[in-house]
Amino acid sequence: MISKAVILLNLGSPDSPTKKDVRRYLKEFLSDKRVVDIPLPFRLLVLYLTILPFRPKHSAEAYAKIWTETGSPLINISKEQRKLVQEQLDIPIALAMRYGRPSVHEVIGSLIDQGCKELFVIPLYPQYAMSSYETAIFQVSSVVNVLKPDLKVTTLPPFYRDPDYIEAIYDRISPSLSTEFDMLLLSFHGIPERHLHKTDPSNAYCLSSPDCCSKPHSAHATCYRHQCLYTAEALFQKANLPKSKCSVSFQSRLGRKPWLTPYTDLELERLAHKGVKKLLVACPAFVSDCLETLEEIGIRGKDIFESSGGDSLTLIPCLNDHPSWIRFLVNKIESWRDSG
Repeated sequence: MISKAVILLNLGSPDSPTKKDVRRYLKEFLSDKRVVDIPLPFRLLVLYLTILPFRPKHSAEAYAKIWTETGSPLINISKEQRKLVQEQLDIPIALAMRYGRPSVHEVIGSLIDQGCKELFVIPLYPQYAMSSYETAIFQVSSVVNVLKPDLKVTTLPPFYRDPDYIEAIYDRISPSLSTEFDMLLLSFHGIPERHLHKTDPSNAYCLSSPDCCSKPHSAHATCYRHQCLYTAEALFQKANLPKSKCSVSFQSRLGRKPWLTPYTDLELERLAHKGVKKLLVACPAFVSDCLETLEEIGIRGKDIFESSGGDSLTLIPCLNDHPSWIRFLVNKIESWRDSG
């Protein structure tokens, strides 16, 4: 029997890079109203008439390029993170995925069956967004309300500005900074601009001016753009890089509505045309390498940059199993465990 437990909660992955499994995964992912945030009838129309008939084939081909003999990189890396954290603690550490398997429902259900009364959930998203952090904690809350409403749940807040998180990313990228390079590009996952408005408690501040993210405001607590830019600036300062060697962009846009800019694919072209030859790219919105880093940046992004005139694009790995990242997680869990 256990009384306390921890869940490391990541996004998820298809079971395999086949069209069938990718379609099943995309169906669950894109049915989420916090991901595709349009009224249900229109969401179903877009999903079943526009996305699911075509996207699974292309996504399956992309997944196949990064799939390993042991499966999904994101799942494998997440399992390794869980193992390394567990080795340093005597409290049960579980792993769950917001979409796909192991599901939040089955993991929480198993912990409850083992007698768990207190749960510490760590969403593996450094920055707040309704399509990542918010939907993760909503799913946990929904499952708990059904299975055990009196389960005490504590959730780690977004840690985009935590000094130990910044230190962990710096430790990961610093070896690459000792090489010869022209520019460091930090590519964050993009979100639609309307998501910022929906998570803005003032309903008026976000994107109200070009420098809104640099001015103190309560909206920053749930503003993905502000949190990404804060992380980026903290990293640039810690690395002591001149502005001429720093760039920020947002990747993975979908649809025709405006997303956060600049777009990574266009920024890769711009930098190459500007004369940047040796480019380093890191993706601080992800703690585990996945489709968006390995394929979108490491393969497609590299091709875009080099075909536009750049000499080399080097993708810096995500935090993955880096000791500084594992130490960050262990410290957060120990603080929670010892607090009560």
